[in-house]
Amino acid sequence: MITLVRRATALCVLGAALTACGTTAAEVAPRPAPSAPAPSSSASRTPTPTLAPGPAGLTPVFEHGPRTDGTTLGPEQDGTRDGKLIALTFDADMTADQGPRAASGERFDNPQLIAALRELKVPATVFMTGRWAEEYPDEARSIGRDRQFEIANHSYSHYAYTDDCYGLPTVAKDDMRADLERAYTAFEKAGVPNPMPYFRFPGGCYDKAALKELSATGVTAVQWDVVSGDAFATDADAVTRQVLDGARPGSVVVMHCTRSAAPVTEEVVRAVVPELRSRGYRFVKVSDLVGAANGRA
Repeated sequence: MITLVRRATALCVLGAALTACGTTAAEVAPRPAPSAPAPSSSASRTPTPTLAPGPAGLTPVFEHGPRTDGTTLGPEQDGTRDGKLIALTFDADMTADQGPRAASGERFDNPQLIAALRELKVPATVFMTGRWAEEYPDEARSIGRDRQFEIANHSYSHYAYTDDCYGLPTVAKDDMRADLERAYTAFEKAGVPNPMPYFRFPGGCYDKAALKELSATGVTAVQWDVVSGDAFATDADAVTRQVLDGARPGSVVVMHCTRSAAPVTEEVVRAVVPELRSRGYRFVKVSDLVGAANGRA
């Protein structure tokens, strides 16, 4: 049965529009798909935190970090050391068949959003499709080389890994691993160093068969517990309220780095960041939350 996150109405709209136009935590060495570029100087690098495989070796699924206050992982860029951890994540969506729309001028990127995150000194994780990296290689490379960010895998095609996923076309079961690997290949060609061994299912849709097909890649599937509702939203205040109302220690917030599909996201970030900081939250990357879940904090 398809597993869906709650309150995913906005993602339903996004998926349709883009188409039409127990696990046990453990810190292990990164095991990205074979096509992913090998980390440089891997012998001296700290292992990337991932989750141990689930029952029967299935791909593990991560939804949020520890629900505790005062976790310490070292100083944030704004000087904050202690606080409630929260991760802002941004899906850079572009489906495999949207080249003509991009060629006609539709923007699937959002450089102003990335600039705002840099200005506010907010670490973030960008879940990028391979097709997005092909369309915007300079931006993909810039994000990937900035230590403030980390790039993770959002599939190559942004086609669903289950049936009945918001109207998205589907990837055949036998092609799922190849689709994931193709995204890593696109990252490598764009010059993205060290993409993370994390994977976000298009639309957030997955089932046991999908988890089984991806298990050999060693990725950790990353979901979320706070839906921002930024997809096609025009009321930034409403999206801001939704994020602030849903935020809890350890939360993973899903937003979008797609200008045409999520036009108010930059405005939302500029409102949410100072407010959450005033409430004692500290912004971290997904890898930090996974590490905290593994007891590294």
